[in-house]
Amino acid sequence: MKILTRHALTLAIIGLGTAMFSCAPKGPKEAVTGGAASKVYVAPGQYDEFYNIVSGGFNGQIGIYGLPSGRLFRIIPVFSQFPENGYGYSEESKPMLNTSHGYVPWDDLHHIALSVTNGTHDGRWAFANANNTPRVARVDLKTFHTTEIIELPNSGGNHSSPFITENSEYVVAGTRFSIPIGDKTDVPISSYKQNFKGTISFISVDKTSGNMNIAFQLLTPGVNFDLARAGKGPSGGWFFFSCYNTEQAYTLLEVNASQKDKDFIMAVNWKKAEEYIKAGKGKKVKAKYAHNVLDEKTSMTTSTMMEEVLQLDPTELKDVVYFIPCPKSPHGCDTDPTGEFIVGSGKLAALIPVFSFTKIQQAIANNDFEGEFGGIPVIKYESALQGEVKKPGLGPLHTEFDDAGNAYTSFFVSSEIVKWNVKTLEVIDRIPTYYSIGHLCVPGGPTAKPWGKYVIAYNKITKDRYLPTGPELTQSAQLYDISGEKMQLLLDFPTVGEPHYAEAIPASLIQPNSVKFYKIEENAHPYAAKGEKEARVERKGNQVHVYMTAIRSHLTPDNIEGVKVGDDVYFHVTNLEQDWDVPHGFAIKGASNAEILVMPGETQTLKWKPLSTGVFPFYCTDFCSALHQEMQGYIRVSPAGSGVPLKFSTGKVETEATGGN
Repeated sequence: MKILTRHALTLAIIGLGTAMFSCAPKGPKEAVTGGAASKVYVAPGQYDEFYNIVSGGFNGQIGIYGLPSGRLFRIIPVFSQFPENGYGYSEESKPMLNTSHGYVPWDDLHHIALSVTNGTHDGRWAFANANNTPRVARVDLKTFHTTEIIELPNSGGNHSSPFITENSEYVVAGTRFSIPIGDKTDVPISSYKQNFKGTISFISVDKTSGNMNIAFQLLTPGVNFDLARAGKGPSGGWFFFSCYNTEQAYTLLEVNASQKDKDFIMAVNWKKAEEYIKAGKGKKVKAKYAHNVLDEKTSMTTSTMMEEVLQLDPTELKDVVYFIPCPKSPHGCDTDPTGEFIVGSGKLAALIPVFSFTKIQQAIANNDFEGEFGGIPVIKYESALQGEVKKPGLGPLHTEFDDAGNAYTSFFVSSEIVKWNVKTLEVIDRIPTYYSIGHLCVPGGPTAKPWGKYVIAYNKITKDRYLPTGPELTQSAQLYDISGEKMQLLLDFPTVGEPHYAEAIPASLIQPNSVKFYKIEENAHPYAAKGEKEARVERKGNQVHVYMTAIRSHLTPDNIEGVKVGDDVYFHVTNLEQDWDVPHGFAIKGASNAEILVMPGETQTLKWKPLSTGVFPFYCTDFCSALHQEMQGYIRVSPAGSGVPLKFSTGKVETEATGGN
């Protein structure tokens, strides 16, 4: 592979940039044309057309926005504790953040994948990746709750994730950082080429429940995997991954991992991998990882530590994995709606290569290889190539598609979106973004059935777009109309966290199925109090369990005595409401965790350990009625070993509690 000098690459970029920007708008105001406001206006009481499900980056959360308004509706905590609703603080949700490293209450959430049927969004689940401590999460789009998290063993990082096959058979995750794995992990960093490996994890998804399990892993040469896409239609049994650091550098990657003029797209025949597994070709290896599942009927999370995983070695099974050369440090790897074309986006390339699935199959059949890399066959570039988009822009990152045969690629360096035709490979339009766009999103853009209409840019820098808020400005998204031949900037809207990737889905696929409340009679929580008559306080050794109910506008019980310093007090709060959008909160003075927010018909638990004597107030934290301020109570804490009897009351009635002192 040819080595490019930095000087030569710089000159090429300067020359291309001069040609490109000759027709660009002179400033942000020029990019907005008349009528933009009316296209994003959603009248009071009206609904947005799309849900936009956006990664939160370093905040470890998901943001739910409406399109075209850009309004933020909800933050879904996934890999990070969230004081707003007690996620990661309540006893029910703490196990969701368990890992083989212990309790890990944060992660770096980059990418979203929505479940699909026949390659089209079906509105059931959203999947998200944890980039730092490798994990994949599933969010139920009926409740917008994180309902499952599975840790990924044998992975140094989880950026190339989660990507999903066309009938949600698998969610797939690739290693970001190759590492030494197996029995021999204490090795010199300088032995990278000899000892470092990557893995691709295929996580099966139950068709009915959505429950995940690691079906198998592919062992790969020691490279970095960036992004991926599943095939569609004719390529539906395949998966495609962008790879960088084929130099296998381990220091100063900015220079050492960007020397070659080509890295790879990795093509995986996952149907063939399944055949080998059925034939007994897989090998079970020891691997410790956590699998955490929320039962929505009990509201309880079960955390199970798994001990092994099934692996396949494609250097032994030669027809499972192939490499395709791709210029240069590729980021995006995107399949078009037909499944015939695979678009590579080399961050340092001055073109966009488009590969043909048909040609890839012909090359494999003809053994049209240029050799091997790490024991994996390398298909000749020209043999797999459909064509190249010439001089499209600077720093191509990610491509999505509309419903008219067009592609939209984000360009980080030249801060623009470029529209081009998938078949002719000709640039049709370009429009600036403000500034340094990363990913972009077309509603349905990664699926077999894009809805088109809009493209949303997720930008890394805002500079002069919003009021300043100290040295860090808000993160930014921009909405463009793509319904006509020319793209039109309609709206800037701030985002929470650093958005990486997002997917947008018609509201009609989610809205009708949204849960309004939990039926109180179906509440199977082991500590639920399904009516005020069931409210009580019980002592079990040094544990005090408060079975509490909440309803507009009081808590039962609201006076508790006989708790002692050092007790573990569990407030099991059941929201008796059976009305939509009437949650109740609960907090107590001096608690070292957070409040909890309890949905109608649900039970949640807050643990509190009193460290001093006194009378401590507790109250509802979520406004619920005109008498919300009066929704409070007191708990008396006496010295350890005291003889104060345990009792509780609400109103004028005082009842002795069960259990000993």
